[in-house]
Amino acid sequence: MSPHDPTLPSLPPRAANSHKGSFGTALIVGGSRGMAGAAALAGMAALRGGAGLVRVATANCCLETVAGFEPSYMTVPLPDDAQGRIAASAHDDIVELAATSTVIACGPGLGRSTDLDQLVPQLYRELPQPMVFDADALNALAVDAEVLANHRGPRILTPHPGEFARLVGRKFEGEERNLAAMELAGRCGILVVLKGHRTYVTDGRQHWHNSTGNPGMATGGSGDSLTGLIAALACQGLPLYDAARLGVYTHGLAGDLAAQELGETSLIASDIVRYLSKALLSPTTDH
Repeated sequence: MSPHDPTLPSLPPRAANSHKGSFGTALIVGGSRGMAGAAALAGMAALRGGAGLVRVATANCCLETVAGFEPSYMTVPLPDDAQGRIAASAHDDIVELAATSTVIACGPGLGRSTDLDQLVPQLYRELPQPMVFDADALNALAVDAEVLANHRGPRILTPHPGEFARLVGRKFEGEERNLAAMELAGRCGILVVLKGHRTYVTDGRQHWHNSTGNPGMATGGSGDSLTGLIAALACQGLPLYDAARLGVYTHGLAGDLAAQELGETSLIASDIVRYLSKALLSPTTDH
């Protein structure tokens, strides 16, 4: 088990008279035909992370599939194209949903299309709410990286090394990649969560290395669950830098707890979601 990080923040205690509105509304935008599970994993992680309400806005064709994973989040259908991906015409629906959301996560299971290459940067530029971008949302932003410094609200990007290389236009290795992430964050006024062994979190001024996680977490859907978890923690009032660090640490700890019982080889992303509650109960996170 990884050692406790004394620099980590903690969620405030919940008041006895709390209600679901006290802990924010997370909006997950993602999912497409064949990748409905990614949006569902993000939604389930947002629930386990403590968001008061979670809505998953997804391509109309896979709404029932996403809804079937978990009864505790709400689902909203968005216009889709012939291949089952969210269409550019979904813009106004997403803006309307965002107006009553605390934090928005965009990307899990989104897929790639010219419509999404238009829609994702538009949302990135326009919405004032804090937003977490992952997976194919990052690839849509990479089409015109000039957009990264042009945003109305706080932004968290959670790339793996390949996605980061596409965002910055070249491949970096080791510590150079971390320095490039810090430069990007500082130049664009965003927060970067550079995923991988000892995930690196930076807002351009400060930085942090994670100590939890294991190779069993190198599995499809792991990043989607992290996206939902970070969104949920930010919903509950943590500053984004703190929400990102606590989310990364807790996500890795959940993976470690799951691997202790299941082994690294058999670990799947839904196991990480199932162990989030134990990770959040751990003295390493509840302090």
